[in-house]
Amino acid sequence: MVEAQKDFIQQHETKIIKGNVAVAYAAKSARVQVISAYPITPQTTVVEKLSEFSDNDEMPGTQYIKFESEHSVFAAVIGASKAGTRTFTATSGQGIFYAHEMIHWAAGARLPIVVAIASRGPAPPWNIWADFTDVLSQRDTGWLSSFCASHQEIYDEILMSYKVCENHEVLLPKFVAYGGFILSHTSKPVIIEDQDLVDKFLPALPSEDGWPHIWIDPKRPMMFGNLIMPAGFYYEFRMKIHDAHIRAKENIKSVAKEFEEIFGRNYGNGLIQEYKLDDAKVGVVIYGDLALQMEQAIDDVRDEGYKVGMLKLRHFRPFPVEDIIDAAKKVDLIGVIDRATAFGSQTGGPVSCEVKSALFDSGVETKVLPIINGLGGREVSLEQQKNQLKLLIKLNETGELPKDIIHGTLWDGLLEVD
Repeated sequence: MVEAQKDFIQQHETKIIKGNVAVAYAAKSARVQVISAYPITPQTTVVEKLSEFSDNDEMPGTQYIKFESEHSVFAAVIGASKAGTRTFTATSGQGIFYAHEMIHWAAGARLPIVVAIASRGPAPPWNIWADFTDVLSQRDTGWLSSFCASHQEIYDEILMSYKVCENHEVLLPKFVAYGGFILSHTSKPVIIEDQDLVDKFLPALPSEDGWPHIWIDPKRPMMFGNLIMPAGFYYEFRMKIHDAHIRAKENIKSVAKEFEEIFGRNYGNGLIQEYKLDDAKVGVVIYGDLALQMEQAIDDVRDEGYKVGMLKLRHFRPFPVEDIIDAAKKVDLIGVIDRATAFGSQTGGPVSCEVKSALFDSGVETKVLPIINGLGGREVSLEQQKNQLKLLIKLNETGELPKDIIHGTLWDGLLEVD
């Protein structure tokens, strides 16, 4: 009887909250020191909740600063991070695009800023539902980036991101992306971890000396963002950003392992999570909240006797090339499902381009079918995902391509328009 009671003792504080609120709690748990804020749907309630925390003195010592635009929001966290503080902000869609200049400045200065992205459909026409084109369009800025599939993963990934970004072998900024409205505005249970455990997990806040490579100190003068002539170190600086991305892979893996040891939640190796892929004939690569629904689709199709599996992509940058190759070796055919666009590319979707690039010249002969669906938050039903799996099974067995292939990509769920 005593043992049975132990199972029901609540060890954590569990709240039924929206994804945006989970973001705010994660920033609070991480003890961020500077928050810059500007509202843009669907992330607005992130900064609103942080404002509430700040006004209620629940984040003592944290500076909460309101600005007139996303460009200024990013300029502020860049300045604050240069001064040696743990910084945070959130944005979405057009806000990312408006801040694009500053996004490059943050990566070039190797600042460990963490930013939440409630991804939405870019304009025009625009909407405020899930579409990852906004964050994926920042591919070549030098930022790390990851996707979240659940409310709990949003909270957890922000904590893990600070540990990764502030590692002195990495020192890069990072986007943590999740679907607008699908996750940002629905409510689910989220475990808010004990502060002592979070403090144990995260690195200590930076000292007054700042980061090891950059600081603001009149006793140690340093120039920021100065002009470098072609014979200078511009070229080498870019190489070092790329090198830090490659090194970050092992750091992401070790952080995910440590997170599981402390908090008990597993996120694969940090870069990817596999689901029933080991004995599968065909599989899918998928990211964001649709990955959770795909697990149910896989279970249902397996109940019909078909061996199917999934690789959930957690990180887009650094891209897990080695994991993609290893996963592709297990199956005959992979469908890569994008909820974003890469206009004019070889596939039309950014992740499918990356998967094809990873497999090229790898010696792996697994076939790849690029698939795009759910753009602008269009509903992707469980039945539609089951049909996608069965389509892959049929393609693998017969070699017969679907009729709706457009320029080598299946745009699934298109309406008929002129």
